[in-house]
Amino acid sequence: MTPYIHQLPDWPQFHWNQHALAVALADIRHRQGRLLGRMESLGFSLQREAELETLTLDVLTSSEIEGENLDANQVRSSVARRLGLDIAGAVPADRDVEGVVEMMLDATQNFDVPLSDERLYGWHAALFPTGRSGMGKIIVGAWRDDAAGPMQVVSGPIGRERMHYEAPAAALLNGEMSRFLSWANETEDRTDPVLRAALAHLWFVTIHPFDDGNGRIARAIADWSLARSEKSAQRFYSMSAQIRQERKAYYDILEHTQKGTLDITLWMEWVLGCLGRAFEGTETTLAAVLRKARFWDRHARTAMNDRQHAVLNRLLNGFVGKLTTRKYAKLAKCSHDTALRDIQKLIEHGVLKKDPGGGRSTSYSLKEK
Repeated sequence: MTPYIHQLPDWPQFHWNQHALAVALADIRHRQGRLLGRMESLGFSLQREAELETLTLDVLTSSEIEGENLDANQVRSSVARRLGLDIAGAVPADRDVEGVVEMMLDATQNFDVPLSDERLYGWHAALFPTGRSGMGKIIVGAWRDDAAGPMQVVSGPIGRERMHYEAPAAALLNGEMSRFLSWANETEDRTDPVLRAALAHLWFVTIHPFDDGNGRIARAIADWSLARSEKSAQRFYSMSAQIRQERKAYYDILEHTQKGTLDITLWMEWVLGCLGRAFEGTETTLAAVLRKARFWDRHARTAMNDRQHAVLNRLLNGFVGKLTTRKYAKLAKCSHDTALRDIQKLIEHGVLKKDPGGGRSTSYSLKEK
C-alpha cells in the first residue's frame, strides 16, 4: 500500500518549487494589497458591514463543506453581536452556531495570539458544546485516543466504504502537535506568510488530531495565518466560501497530496489559485454592501417603523424567495392586517413595488433606481 506522507522517513520536511509558484504568489500579494486599499477607501461603517458579510459567509460555508447547514440569520446575528454591531432583525443563536462563530472570530480577531494546545482545545469544545457529533459521543477539548480504531477518512455506504486517508496513530499526537505548533508560531521563518497559511492547513488536517471538526479547525488556522500575513483582524474575503464552491477539487487535491511525496508544489498551486478566485468572489460581497448603502442613502428621509426597517434589511441581506404579506407578518412578528398596512406605506414611499401577478400569490420586491 502507498504510504501516506506522515509515514515517510523525512516527514514533515515539506518542500516545493518556489519558481513555479512565483507568478501566482506575486499576483496574490498584489490582490491582497489592492483589496485592503479599496476597503480603506470605503469608510469605517461600510468596512464593518463588509466584514460582517464576509465573516458570516465564512462561518456558513466552512460548516457546509462538512455537510452541516447553519441558520444564516443566527450566524449573522451572532457575528454582529461579537463585532459590536447593532443590526435590525437580530435573532438569538443556538449553541452550535455560537460555538462556530466564537472559534472563527477568535482565529481572525486574535491573529497575534499564538496557537497552543489549550487554544485549539477551546475551539474544539466550542464546535461541539454537547460533547457529541451527530448521535455519537466524542472526545471534546482533547486529542483523540483511537479507542475505536485508527482515525480514517471514509466515504460511501456501509459495507462499500472507500478509505481516503488514515491519520497518524493517537500515541504520536503529542509529539506531532508539539512540532506543528512550534512551527506555526515561528516568527523568524522567511517563508512567505501566504504559503505558510497553505502549509498550516495541510499539516494540521494531515495530523487530524481530533475525533471530529479537523477540517473546520484547519480552515480556521489558515484564516489565522492569513490574518497574521496581513497584520489585520478585518476579513474581506472568504477562503472557505471558495473551497465550498470547489469542494470536490479540494478533497481530490488533499487526498492526492496526502498519498504523495513531501514535495507539495501542486497543493500550493491549488491553494493560491483558490485564494485568487476567493478575491474575485469578494466583488459579489462588496457589491451587496454598496447596494445596501446606496439603498439606505436614498431612503434616509423616508419615515419607517422598526418593523419595516427590519424586513427591508432582511431583503437586502439576501432574503430567499418572494416577500408576501404572510411572510412579512412572520418576519415582523405582527398581524396580517398590520403587515399589509406596512407594505402599502412602503409602496407609497417608493421603497417596495408589487410584482407582476396578483391575487392570493401577490408578492413584493425592492424598488431599485
